[in-house]
Amino acid sequence: MLSLNIKKQLANFLSEDIGKGDITSALLPKRKISARIISRENAVVAGVKYAKEIFGLKGCNVKIVKKDGSKIKPNETIMTITGNADQILMCERTALNLLTRMSGIATQTNDLVGKISKSKAELYATRKTAPGLRYFDKEAVEIGGGKKHRLKLDEMVMIKDNHIAVGDSLVSLIKSAKRKYKKFEVEVENTPDAILAANEGATIIMLDNFSPDQIRKTILILKNMKLRSRVMLEASGGINSKNIVKYANTGVDIISVGSITNSVKGIDLSLEI
Repeated sequence: MLSLNIKKQLANFLSEDIGKGDITSALLPKRKISARIISRENAVVAGVKYAKEIFGLKGCNVKIVKKDGSKIKPNETIMTITGNADQILMCERTALNLLTRMSGIATQTNDLVGKISKSKAELYATRKTAPGLRYFDKEAVEIGGGKKHRLKLDEMVMIKDNHIAVGDSLVSLIKSAKRKYKKFEVEVENTPDAILAANEGATIIMLDNFSPDQIRKTILILKNMKLRSRVMLEASGGINSKNIVKYANTGVDIISVGSITNSVKGIDLSLEI
């Protein structure tokens, strides 16, 4: 079941596209039709329940053929739709846009997860998402085999460079966080700050823009200081399909990749009557 908030968002998406009405589809004869959504390429499907809801808003009946997380090949049917022609065409682009984006995110995520499957590292999303689409972007990451990380700022403390620039010091911010929260994350840009954060009790340390060699050296120092087991380590910054295996093999626990949501390549999908 979809929450009322998600249903409202989907209704707003559709309303944004329709405006005062689909004046082109209004020219068509009143006719019941059947249609199907197919993929033009290999992909991991994501967003079918939301597409179903969009068509349902206009009284169309939908049968889901490929569930979220299914791997599909070109020309395979994802779902079938029946209803009035004007109603189906009114929903077509909104449903396809969401399916295309979510399936693209899930497909890219699944590819990266597969590359690091032999390591202990897990792939996490970031907050680099499209405004208004964060819930759907992060859902697609999870469908593709990744982790959502923080959905909103109120979910977990994450002390980043700009917080440190405004605050008194990294140490003071960590101490403030420790007084209120059991779990919090600190972003660092060098090994000494990583050691400092671990010593002060950070539970997660983001190694921002570290090279794989820098990460290995940092982990070795933390191990020698008996600090490695106290923290989770996250690699972030400049990580892509070409270098993600090198990062995974360093021994980090988390790899966060912003491109899976902020630079997504949509999957080529089509609605055929």
